[in-house]
Amino acid sequence: MSDTTGAGRPLATGTGRGASGTVGAETGVAERGGAETGVARTALLVAAARAIETHRPDALARDPYAEHFVRAAGGCADWPLHPDDVPGGETDPLWGRLGRYFALRTRVLDDHLGHSAQSGERQVVLLGAGLDTRALRLPWPEGTVVYEIDQAPVLAFKQRVLDALPPVPGAAERRVLAADVREDWAGPLKEAGFDPSQRTAWLAEGLFLYLPAAAEARVLADLHAHSAPGSSLAYEIKLGLESAAVRDSPVYAHTRDRLGIDLLGLFDTGPRPDSAATLTQLGWRTETRTPFDHSRALGRGPLPEPNDALAANRWVFALR
Repeated sequence: MSDTTGAGRPLATGTGRGASGTVGAETGVAERGGAETGVARTALLVAAARAIETHRPDALARDPYAEHFVRAAGGCADWPLHPDDVPGGETDPLWGRLGRYFALRTRVLDDHLGHSAQSGERQVVLLGAGLDTRALRLPWPEGTVVYEIDQAPVLAFKQRVLDALPPVPGAAERRVLAADVREDWAGPLKEAGFDPSQRTAWLAEGLFLYLPAAAEARVLADLHAHSAPGSSLAYEIKLGLESAAVRDSPVYAHTRDRLGIDLLGLFDTGPRPDSAATLTQLGWRTETRTPFDHSRALGRGPLPEPNDALAANRWVFALR
């Protein structure tokens, strides 16, 4: 869920947990809080939500790694990791409603990548990967390579936590790159073995919310230039600046007051590009859906409320 501010170079590559190679001094940066502040801290918020969801009997998605990230991070000792620890359950604006939103998003994008893999895509690129563990927890076909791109401190923190856990048999090969998506990320990606002539499943789960419009447009242009026919893309956007009533939503207020994460202060407030229209003009087939569409289809997840902080969120799915 985090923005990328890394140094534009490979951080580590390998199979399974991706632990071959070293992260050197970058590990110290993460341990001093680089992975626990600003936009990067939202990755911990999402991890805590996934941990809570994992323990629900009707879980939308399960992530056995999520709670390990939260436990290893500073300033998260009082965050709940189980639904029994959430006062008010799903009525709680933060860990109930917003947490279930993140769980729904995880499930929907898990399903999307699973379909992409079944369709023959063996390259997966996670832009703004944060604490995403899909390379480890999803059933990938043999030969799948998952590239994770994010800022160096986030990736170093993530790797340190994963290195303390048992190896994962049958996981996809992870190739982890510290790169800034606002600069040159495609060059380091190709240096790490990415083949633009092969079909790719691209994912930007929680990235564009934090990027200026010009940066979003550049990412899409670079992505298009490196996508073979048959490639897919899924990403999240928010439609413009929300009203004052929505900005006063309990979801935003509780996240700010209880966790110190000011989501409204992190979102880019400039006019947003119509990225789906741009992709359509470039020859992609696109579909834009609301989270509530998926809540209704799955029978679980948040539904619309008055002055809803989730109402402007859209998930876009594209196929070239």
